[in-house]
Amino acid sequence: MQENSEDGRRPSSALRAPSHRDRGEGEDVVIIGGGILGICAAAFLSEAGRSVTVFDRTGICEETSSGNAAAFAFSDVLPLAHKGMIRQLPKWLADPLGPLAIPPAYLPKLLPWLIRFWRAGAAKHYEASLAAQVGMMKLAEAEWMGLLDRSGTRPMLREDGSLEFYESEAEFRASLPGWAERQRFGIGFRHVEGEEMAALQPGLSPRFVKGTFVPGWKTVADPMLLGKAVWAYAEKLGARFEHARVERVEAGASGATIVLAEGTRRKASQLVIAAGAWSHLLARVLGDRIPLETERGYNTTLPASAFDVKRQLIFSGHGFVITPLQTGLRVGGAVELGGIDRPPNFARSKAMLEKAKRFLPGLDPSGGREWMGYRPSLPDSLPVIGAARAPNVFYAFGHGHLGLTQSAATGRLIRDLVLGQTPPLDLSPFRPQRF
Repeated sequence: MQENSEDGRRPSSALRAPSHRDRGEGEDVVIIGGGILGICAAAFLSEAGRSVTVFDRTGICEETSSGNAAAFAFSDVLPLAHKGMIRQLPKWLADPLGPLAIPPAYLPKLLPWLIRFWRAGAAKHYEASLAAQVGMMKLAEAEWMGLLDRSGTRPMLREDGSLEFYESEAEFRASLPGWAERQRFGIGFRHVEGEEMAALQPGLSPRFVKGTFVPGWKTVADPMLLGKAVWAYAEKLGARFEHARVERVEAGASGATIVLAEGTRRKASQLVIAAGAWSHLLARVLGDRIPLETERGYNTTLPASAFDVKRQLIFSGHGFVITPLQTGLRVGGAVELGGIDRPPNFARSKAMLEKAKRFLPGLDPSGGREWMGYRPSLPDSLPVIGAARAPNVFYAFGHGHLGLTQSAATGRLIRDLVLGQTPPLDLSPFRPQRF
């Protein structure tokens, strides 16, 4: 059996037992998915001395994990199902380019998920959902800070806070219960207006009457670059990447089998499915029916010279943010519940950019790169982290808007599950069979 240091990090090479790969017995741990969740799981398992192989059809951090808003949203503890989204639904759906869109042809397929989402937002579920998110966020922040230090990526962290805006007193007052809930858990913030708000972000349109500054909010220099840097750290510890599309998976008492698109079959002692919006398709083959839906997110990344944005700006009433990155200025967000097969509707990116021009007069909208990604979301706003019904298989997916934020916590939890150790968090709210 592999010995592990007390904190779970990889022991010295002198203590490392030969891996399954070393002995020619197939793979030790296989992770399906090279996004930020798979990368973090690979890093934690590699630190613990396990031999890890990551399979992905595209590359390391090349799809959804590459184009997100770059936030470590540790203070975003309110479950999406409880944020009043259902109440806003009729108004938002009236605007096909607004914060939320559902293609009419997709609505019949989406309806069961929407019903589950509505039920998850019931008052009786609120405290349990909030407690689960708070616990996950505390673990996420602690594990990310540790992983940034161990991987040498701490210089990519930005601690400038965030600024959220309101266009009316009524909109501001509607936000206050949510801020009061954050205050319950020690999350710092202050409401600002006038000169103080202008100092936090010069050049802002006068249409915004108030804002909320969250000093503890963090972002990263660029999510793709961070993911690739964490992967480089895992690779130094022995993790390997294979460019391949996984067609299906099988599992039994002796391990798991991964069937690749070209027909090759690969054996693994343990399997982690972290394939984002495609994960539920693999889980279904193993007997777990998980109601995952895809929130398609859009953005445009402008040159860094487009506007001097001081910190992440949040326009919650319009469903998007503006983030200053090392690689440019990212204008993105919004939700399109449209599955994984429909072509992108980049009119949504253009609509956000038009609003950004009004909100930041003087913004140069030229030279942007449009992008669309798939956020894997579950109706109760909590991810799936836990063991499959099939033996030797674990799930790590469904984080919605919080994949980057919660990825290090998920990597730590998956490591503990794979090693048979007791996780530092009650995983019952995240168990795959809760549906």
